[in-house]
Amino acid sequence: MIQQFFFIISYMRSMKARVAERGQVTIPKRLRERLGLKPGTILEFKDEQGRLIAVKSHSADPVSAVYGCLSKKIDTDVLIAELRGRG
Repeated sequence: MIQQFFFIISYMRSMKARVAERGQVTIPKRLRERLGLKPGTILEFKDEQGRLIAVKSHSADPVSAVYGCLSKKIDTDVLIAELRGRG
């Protein structure tokens, strides 16, 4: 009896989404808000015993990770020329 009660509560809290023709799925708004999923959030997907698991990726974009770390004021054309061996 108690087990059935928890199953009913769990079922009522579940959220459904349909897989579109191109494989896209819209994550329900309530779930996006609760998990802090914003536009641009990277998700990693994996299969665990027939279940689809999505986890927020914490790996930063390599460009974003170093953006602004150079304090030198250098002309980008000069920098690119140096990197290409033309400087």
